[in-house]
Amino acid sequence: MREQKTVLDLFCGCGGLSKGFIDAGYNVVAGIDNWGDAIETFNRNHSGSKGICKDLLTYEPSEFQNMECISNIDVIVGGPPCQGFSIAGKRIIDDERNQLYKSFLKFVEFFRPKAFVMENVPNILSIGGGAVKSQIISDFELIGYNMTYETLLASDFGVPQNRRRTFFVGLLNKDIFNFPKPNASSCKVTSSEAISDLPKGSVPDGLPYTNRPKSEYQTRMRCGSSGIYNHTETLHKEKTIEIIKMVPDGGNYKDLPAHLQSTRKVNIAWTRLNSNKPSFTIDTGHNHHFHYLYDRVPTARESARLQSFPDNFIFARGKTSQLKQIGNAVPPMLAKAIAEALRGHI
Repeated sequence: MREQKTVLDLFCGCGGLSKGFIDAGYNVVAGIDNWGDAIETFNRNHSGSKGICKDLLTYEPSEFQNMECISNIDVIVGGPPCQGFSIAGKRIIDDERNQLYKSFLKFVEFFRPKAFVMENVPNILSIGGGAVKSQIISDFELIGYNMTYETLLASDFGVPQNRRRTFFVGLLNKDIFNFPKPNASSCKVTSSEAISDLPKGSVPDGLPYTNRPKSEYQTRMRCGSSGIYNHTETLHKEKTIEIIKMVPDGGNYKDLPAHLQSTRKVNIAWTRLNSNKPSFTIDTGHNHHFHYLYDRVPTARESARLQSFPDNFIFARGKTSQLKQIGNAVPPMLAKAIAEALRGHI
């Protein structure tokens, strides 16, 4: 058997990147994050991996190296939060809020993995007129990595969601990383193909499926699962439900009467999923996006399906926490595409 490459996931959250790399045949030895809820989910779903609840601002790579059974790291992955990147200026990368990015850099410099994958939002490429992008590339080139970056659309890789994310990939050898190409099929997985088999109302965790899968994607998501988990509906106020009912499948606030269009001061308000298209970007549970058919926001399980988490990936804690964990994650199927493309380079 080909030797499994070892992976360390920084700012791992619930483990979307890790799930993708595991599905691609890698051995994720550990994930580190400072949010206990997410680490609980990580540990529940990544047997053989160790979820570590630590603040990466203060956790030193040498401490991690001293853990039992950690001898070498082939790949480091992660998505460091970059709140300070919205501030323009020559010293943008040195903003104190960007020290989490510096922590990622520090781990890469310490372990010198064969490769790393760093994920972020697409506008990281344009902030400060490209200053952030240039500094990131320069920082990693200075420690010996050949850098490539690209923005990928999740729905191009089988995820039923039009989510764009930018990936920086560094290789310690002189190779140039070739990003995965979109699936050859022009037929993208739609919202209804992702979630139409799930019941309208809440169900207790572990309830057996009440009907057959209605698409190939649903069959794939059910594989290895004994039932439905994390499917608790949000109970909206009657006035909210009345407004939702006025919005058609795929519609938004523009479909409402004029006097209701400004009831929420965000342009994403009162938006329904389009049953015939992939979902818009799943958020962390702000209650502005609604099911294409039911008059409520998607449940955690529906959101997980739209993120390409399989049904046997079970989220810990309450509904609010679950939605935040899911919305912050990298879609596992997108992560798997990156992982498979990376294998040939390391």
